[in-house]
Amino acid sequence: MAILESIRGPGDIKRLSVRELYGLAAEIRGLIIGTVTVNGGHLASNLGVVELTLALHRVFETPSDAIVWDVGHQCYTHKIVTGRYEAFRQIRRSGGLSGFPKRAESVHDAFDAGHASTSISAALGLLAANAGLGRSGSVVAVIGDGALTGGMAYEAMSHAGQLGLPLIVVLNDNAMSISRNVGAVSSYLSRLSATARYQRVRRLLDRMILGVPFMGPRLHPLVLRMKRAVKAIFFKENLFVDLGFEYAGPIDGHNIHLLCEVLEEARAIRKPVVVHVVTKKGKGHVPAERNPSAFHGVSPASQPSPAVQPASPDSLSSDPIDPAGAPVPKRPTFTEAFGQAVTAAAGADPRVAAVTAAMSSGTGLSEFHRRYPDRLFDVGIAEEHAVTFAAGMAAGGLRPVVALYSTFLQRAFDQVHHDVALSGLPVVFAVDRAGAVPDDGETHQGLYDIQAFRAVPGMSIVAPASAGELRLALNWALANNGPSIVRYPKAVCPAERPAFAEPFTAGKGVYVRRSESSAPLLFIASGALVDEALSASDACASEGVAADVYNLRFLKPLDTGGVVEMARRYSLVVLAEEGVLTGGAVADLAAAILASGRRAVALGFGERPLPQAKRDELLAQAGLSAASLARTALAALAGEEPAIAASGSAAGPA
Repeated sequence: MAILESIRGPGDIKRLSVRELYGLAAEIRGLIIGTVTVNGGHLASNLGVVELTLALHRVFETPSDAIVWDVGHQCYTHKIVTGRYEAFRQIRRSGGLSGFPKRAESVHDAFDAGHASTSISAALGLLAANAGLGRSGSVVAVIGDGALTGGMAYEAMSHAGQLGLPLIVVLNDNAMSISRNVGAVSSYLSRLSATARYQRVRRLLDRMILGVPFMGPRLHPLVLRMKRAVKAIFFKENLFVDLGFEYAGPIDGHNIHLLCEVLEEARAIRKPVVVHVVTKKGKGHVPAERNPSAFHGVSPASQPSPAVQPASPDSLSSDPIDPAGAPVPKRPTFTEAFGQAVTAAAGADPRVAAVTAAMSSGTGLSEFHRRYPDRLFDVGIAEEHAVTFAAGMAAGGLRPVVALYSTFLQRAFDQVHHDVALSGLPVVFAVDRAGAVPDDGETHQGLYDIQAFRAVPGMSIVAPASAGELRLALNWALANNGPSIVRYPKAVCPAERPAFAEPFTAGKGVYVRRSESSAPLLFIASGALVDEALSASDACASEGVAADVYNLRFLKPLDTGGVVEMARRYSLVVLAEEGVLTGGAVADLAAAILASGRRAVALGFGERPLPQAKRDELLAQAGLSAASLARTALAALAGEEPAIAASGSAAGPA
């Protein structure tokens, strides 16, 4: 790390030779691989943009120039060379660096990101602000070919072409294959067209043609069409030109000298320009190069240690062993359980189809795709289209299941409401990563789907507590004649209990634990929090206080009357929800219980999402861990807490 240790800021990159820059790139790759092995994180995407990032910081000067990263999961090199080298070892850990750009973290992070297809819109806004306030400075939007599938990117490019501001869009293409001859010709001609000299010559020729008496105004459009026709012979990427951009590329995204040369030219022309670079995802790490999809997001391979080193195979955790010495069967994650359940449902009903937005493996649909390839539709990073596409499928008689992460479903609220719910169409939304999401920070927390979609007419919302209950919930939703959400967290499924196998009835929950004699305390929870409530019940019992546990199952519709009647049998009811408390189901239930004259405590997250941390840490900070639930319940029974309380998270009360 001899070179890397000398980099205290992006200015230090400018004094290095090109040869030293390649040495720096190698050191950065080693640091990223070693750190991600221990902490988890996005590996392949970051390894692919090391040289590109160094070239950007060599040509541009942040923060006076702005670099806007789309999605942001490829910003590790950017963080390392902008004064965060020492802190990088704590990336994605509680109290450490975020795994995404974060303005509060550094002046070099121009825009917070976590969702795809946002960079061009944000960068154009920054340019407009510069123009309005009389500031100089270049603005660069870095967007991948995957994020370019999102419609928002094209809306922004259309607007950029209209405004004519000098926006530089770096298209990081890590999937397209370009043959040698076409690539060489395309690269040469497009780089020529992007030079400032070419722009001066073109403007001079335009003025000369327009200056021809009588014929000039008629001749100019013809010449323009001829020029575009000639370009179309050599370029298949002419959409950018049609949108008002100059186009440079494709060029080798790992050739630092060439990257710097083209970026300098792009900055000089003072017009909207697309610089198309071709990179190799996972470059420098052979397993990631061979299977970049598998190395997109990497889980920690071992427990974190102060010194960041790649974990050895011996350090990996083995299967758990029970006290008798026999292996304990591994429980699936909720994502895996969903994949198994939807595949089984498709086998039983040929109308079942799955829709996802560039996340087929991340949402557990790999086996579904293997068995029913014609019934899986991956629409790319286009959540809005995914929902309306599914609405059309449902209107045509299919039973579509739309598998999305909670934080990404937010982008399609209008489509869920307008295109699905108002028509009462039977679309099932499998909402993964709902609730507390470990490691990824504020942009990925799935805390808002309950509040948002409880307001949608006719929507049912179910939160299963185990793998078996998830299967029952999905089957219930597929049989429902209206829209349904099945939400579940990024977590391992708790152990099965007899109550989880009871049939589903709309709006009704089930007792998971009920004392033979009357108990003073009742915990009401849903989803994975039922397991926390059971552990909290055990903790209360150790203090001599019996506590029953009720699995709410449905967050909409709510059996409010039944819950209020149930609450009359207890001195205190503690309700917990893995979402924002404001507008949540348990807040409404607690209010109804209080109105009936009984005591209740409602717990949930605050409105501001918490930064990156492990799931158990996030639950503890929000007062939703088993220990926190027990502590709150015992204190409230002793009269030390108010009758109704909000989240105990650091984000503040909801």
